[in-house]
Amino acid sequence: MTKSILDGIQEQLAGCSDAVYQSINVYGHSCILIYIPSIVDTLSLQEFVSTPLKSEANSEPDWPRFLERLDHGSAFAIPYIKVYDLDRAVELAVSGNAVLYIEGLPYLYYFEITHYQKRAVSESQNELVVIGPQEAFIEDVATNLSLLRHKIKHADLKTKHFSIGKYTKTDVYLVYIEGLYKPEILTEIEGVLQGLSVDGSLGVSYLAEHMKQGHFSPFPVFQYTERPDSVAASLMEGRVGILQDGTPSALLTPVTFFSLLQSSEDYYQNFYAGSWIRLVRFFFSLISMLLPAFYVAITTFHSQIIPSDLLLTIASARENIPFSALTEALIMELTFEALREAGTRIPKPVGQTVSIIGGIVIGQAAVQAGIVSAPMVIVVSITGIASYIIPHLELGLTFRLLRFVLLVLGGTMGLLGVIVAVFVIYGHLAHLRSFGTPYLQPVAPLIFEDWKDTLLRVPNPFMTKRSTSFTDQKNDRRQKKQ
Repeated sequence: MTKSILDGIQEQLAGCSDAVYQSINVYGHSCILIYIPSIVDTLSLQEFVSTPLKSEANSEPDWPRFLERLDHGSAFAIPYIKVYDLDRAVELAVSGNAVLYIEGLPYLYYFEITHYQKRAVSESQNELVVIGPQEAFIEDVATNLSLLRHKIKHADLKTKHFSIGKYTKTDVYLVYIEGLYKPEILTEIEGVLQGLSVDGSLGVSYLAEHMKQGHFSPFPVFQYTERPDSVAASLMEGRVGILQDGTPSALLTPVTFFSLLQSSEDYYQNFYAGSWIRLVRFFFSLISMLLPAFYVAITTFHSQIIPSDLLLTIASARENIPFSALTEALIMELTFEALREAGTRIPKPVGQTVSIIGGIVIGQAAVQAGIVSAPMVIVVSITGIASYIIPHLELGLTFRLLRFVLLVLGGTMGLLGVIVAVFVIYGHLAHLRSFGTPYLQPVAPLIFEDWKDTLLRVPNPFMTKRSTSFTDQKNDRRQKKQ
């Protein structure tokens, strides 16, 4: 019977040329260590498992005493756990654990001595701040959890583990602070993760798509962040985080439209600077979506509302342009998108140079060739710069997509098409929910108490309550003195 355990493991690992079967004879009984060297801490395996077994083999024979010490957990200096299921034993072996088969026993032992290659903790690349912590998550979830626990040193910081994927067996952790989160949110996320049946999850965005309630909404209902301090601050607001092994970013939920337009640096600067930068960010975020559509609509259908001097300047610049304003705008916007994408894909030393210099050269050449007008180049340039001010990539991508929709409507229906589209977008946002939280809260529904940290940021001493957008429990931020 016990022979079939080893046979079963060897059968399932057939073809895995990197699997090692280290045989050690103890008191006439065969003990076999099964592991994969590339993902196991071989030094710990040698020091705490192999060497003690070899020392046992050279000592006075006492097999019953050895089995007794195994059962009591005192045979080795590191923790080890029994496993009875053959499939589970194979899964543990290919996940970076060492499995010990002992002849004559109907079960195996495994040692958690996983050692994957990982990079060092580095600076944040996508969420840069001038003032504040510079560290960012990496691909190792254990390291990410340690970074988070370094920020929140409290027993109420809880984690729940899930293994996702038939083949990848990816470690996923829900993180939250006991007593602050909304229970229905955690229950819903747990239900989705437990019922998820997929081949694998190679990025946390895989999970986001499965958990997204409005699958066809272009607006994100999760917040991606690579900053441990952002996750810590969000958890203390009552939100729930999701960390996945192999992903250098975390998911945060629920979110609102306004939380996606906030940056970590808003809270590291004084409230005057933080509030001013936030207002600038809101204004230029709207500019990034609406400016080309308004320009095309006005110059095509409503030129009478443009001041005479400005109208003459625009008309003279467009005098020899062979395309309509809409075609001209689409050419420039698509070219700018191509340059942006090329700058992302090209190696970093030349990527930024290509995107910036390429935009200047192409724009200047297009104007001189009479393909596009100078005002259109200015409008597209301002729009492109404004799109970079949005702190969260997913929301920025949504604005870039909607910009083309509004542009076509403005070029075909004028201001009426743009205004109707804006109202449709607003209605969609008012209807959208992120795990039960209204997307436009605290504007719709109107909650004045939460306006302290929306368009402006009031000084920290005045923010005594947590936002009702994310929690309905322990709303007071301040601890009462005993």
